[in-house]
Amino acid sequence: MTQPWAPHLGQFGIQPMIVGTLAISLLSMLFAFPLSLGCAILISVVSRGTVSWLLRKMVEMMTGIPTVIYGFVGIFLLVPLVREFFAAGSGMCVLSAALMLTLLVSPTMILFFCESFARVPDSYGKAVLAVGGTEIQKFFHVTLPNSWPGVVIGFTLALGRALGDTLIALMIAGNAVQTPNSLLDSARTLTSHIALVFAADYESLEFKAIFACGIFLYLFTTILVMAVRLLGVGRERWAR
Repeated sequence: MTQPWAPHLGQFGIQPMIVGTLAISLLSMLFAFPLSLGCAILISVVSRGTVSWLLRKMVEMMTGIPTVIYGFVGIFLLVPLVREFFAAGSGMCVLSAALMLTLLVSPTMILFFCESFARVPDSYGKAVLAVGGTEIQKFFHVTLPNSWPGVVIGFTLALGRALGDTLIALMIAGNAVQTPNSLLDSARTLTSHIALVFAADYESLEFKAIFACGIFLYLFTTILVMAVRLLGVGRERWAR
């Protein structure tokens, strides 16, 4: 597993793909979480009436955009911007893939956060307003503390989608079989590696190595599912 990926030398290590997967997905969540939380606050707390409805519908529309569209936007808009701004590399790198993946997973996370905020009983918020509190105070002292399990679950599910995405990494990350040492280095994820190697001879070791990639993806997914289950139980106990 720790060997480099060099089939012509008989080496079929998948460590570069594991590191690339974690780097891109975790970096995208680092960008997506504050963005999603801020947008959810804007929709649920700051905005009212028609404005809130329009913002929510816009986010819902973004969830229906095919992933390949995000990929093309990244290739023709984001990659040149990253290349020109940093003046290094081709622009197809960990940073570009993470930024575009942020746009992909944020709408789902925003909607999940909004639903979690809406499940907090109105009586809690009315009590804060009755003693002279503001909407912002109501949110930070009542809504957010009582909806944190749902927020964490939304984050976990979005991380699972980021780990399992194929097209964004395949189109934007550069597909270089190497361990990225910086955000501007190209990388390859486990899912994109499976997609690229799948056409190899099914009797070759190169083809069989992708099953190791699948096992690691399965382990990542299992850990996330168990986390969601545990958080769901915790949310039910918290509600009681």
